[in-house]
Amino acid sequence: MIKIDFPQVDIPQDFIVGTNITEDVLNFYRQSCRLRAGIFALCLEGNVEVSINLTNYNLKKNDFISLLPGSIIQYREQKSNVRLSFIGFSNKFVSSVNLIKTTMDFFPVISNNPVFPLTDSIANLFSDYFSLLERASAEANENLDPEIIKSILTGVLYGVGNFYRVQNIEGRAENRSEEICKTLVQLIMKHYVSERQISFYASQLSISPQHLSSTVKKMTGKTVSEIIASIVIMDAKAQLKSTNQTIQEISYSLNFPNVSFFGKYFKRHVGMSPKEYRNS
Repeated sequence: MIKIDFPQVDIPQDFIVGTNITEDVLNFYRQSCRLRAGIFALCLEGNVEVSINLTNYNLKKNDFISLLPGSIIQYREQKSNVRLSFIGFSNKFVSSVNLIKTTMDFFPVISNNPVFPLTDSIANLFSDYFSLLERASAEANENLDPEIIKSILTGVLYGVGNFYRVQNIEGRAENRSEEICKTLVQLIMKHYVSERQISFYASQLSISPQHLSSTVKKMTGKTVSEIIASIVIMDAKAQLKSTNQTIQEISYSLNFPNVSFFGKYFKRHVGMSPKEYRNS
């Protein structure tokens, strides 16, 4: 069986930095995709709506965005002219630094809170830092020594970690229901291709299916099945629009028993067939 995830997006070199990213670049992310790279960005001006790991965020000036490898992102709507600075590291390079180990203390908080508002003074520091890195990269003709890049990434991670640590303390105080819902989404994103039964996720959370169902319904207004389906459908839509895979291949990649079952499932949730959606 061929397993195809969301369209994967990486960067073509170990390290890239930009200080004038506008909607022209953001339009590339109109379709949902999964990042292989690690990207950190600062909103310099404007207002834009994005989806990160299935949650909508309204980005505004001084918001800092941390997108760890595996994040699912989509650019949804620009509400005013937007401009971002960003720094990105390829999947290969991030792996060499052992990102999980480096961010272990605050990794769950970054995952659950990828958008973090900064004060003007801290935002200005990051903006200046990105500008300096852009000039240094240009001077080196984009061929910086790997050890220098590693130092840059480590510095960014520890800088991000410092203002996430406060958030981490607040995160520990969140109630059990919020924790269950956040962990559930993370589990679904990891297992949705092979596991779509509520009992599986309840077992992973060490609670009963009834407790999981009632908690999720109360906190989100959706059923567990609806949340699972939304992620499956998001993947299916992304493949239909962004790959040349046949509908049969897409259905198999998502672990449907046959293309007919996939077609009925898709139409039930989207209101049109996979073929109609692909051609729309």
